[in-house]
Amino acid sequence: MRIAAEQASGVRCELRTAATWIELTVETTGVHLPWVPDHVRWAVFSATVDGEPVDDARVTGGSQLHLAEPGGPRFVPGAPAIVRFELGGTGAQERRVVVWLPQTERVEIRDVRADALLLPAEPLGRLRWWHHGSSISHCIEAETPLGVWPVAAAGELDLDVTNLGFAANAHLDPFTARAMRDSGADLLSLKIGINIVGGDTMKWRTFVPAVHGFLDTLREGAPTTPILVMSPIFCPMHEDTPGPTVTDPVTGERRGNAGAPLDPFQPPLTLRAVREILRDVVASRAAEDPAIFSLDGLDLFGPDDTDELPDGLHPSPAGYLRMADRFAASPAVSTWVGAATREKATS
Repeated sequence: MRIAAEQASGVRCELRTAATWIELTVETTGVHLPWVPDHVRWAVFSATVDGEPVDDARVTGGSQLHLAEPGGPRFVPGAPAIVRFELGGTGAQERRVVVWLPQTERVEIRDVRADALLLPAEPLGRLRWWHHGSSISHCIEAETPLGVWPVAAAGELDLDVTNLGFAANAHLDPFTARAMRDSGADLLSLKIGINIVGGDTMKWRTFVPAVHGFLDTLREGAPTTPILVMSPIFCPMHEDTPGPTVTDPVTGERRGNAGAPLDPFQPPLTLRAVREILRDVVASRAAEDPAIFSLDGLDLFGPDDTDELPDGLHPSPAGYLRMADRFAASPAVSTWVGAATREKATS
């Protein structure tokens, strides 16, 4: 969880400046997995000027935390890197510049330089959205930070997003619920299920009260904030097969635990079961809570989308953008955002 939380999915620096270029000295730490080719181990930084993207900056040579190796985790130190963006312009007019950090890395910014004064950008008054999910919200596979689906969806919906997408670590942790509860966000969402099934960290008996407990915590500090509960997207290996996920340590190929013994007194927790449970939880709470909504993950990425599911679990970069477009166009999302707009107008 510490490693996932330190990676900078959705993290950005928002500036007001007349600069025509900006440079950052950064130290990055990425995660090295044996089955990931060396040529994709770049840290990609993105930037926008008044909302329009400029050329990405790609750096390598940072530190690496080697995981999934026989000898255990191994840290290999790297060197600082220079990230430079050419922003254009004449230097005569201030613009809003947003620098997006790579979702694949922990980033320490050691220095910032530019050819004009850098000031904090003023808030735009957008609705603040806090989202929690798994690697499928963290989006390590996205080509750039702007390809993270909650980031892309926030751009389409004109929302200010904070992405608590933690690869392998969406397990309904109470501290995540408390952070969201105390955030003051206008919109809250959680996308739950794949890590719990894939890690076999809960059974049907414990999953139901854990979901209720997470939602109860949110409501302690955000009694009327609209909440959207999203179920898992399509994942063939766990639709009807319980976890834990079995990963080949050399190739990275994954499969479900098809040989798991079945408990006759408790149905196995599969993705199909999780979707049913989440529908029931939201329906039961909605009877007294008009600000809770549900979205079926299959509406974002379903059985007909496996052309963009290269490893059988994570969408491709194009698949993540497909999810963002469908999320932004969803009637459930429109209702959820509309509830927040009305709530803010009357508060």
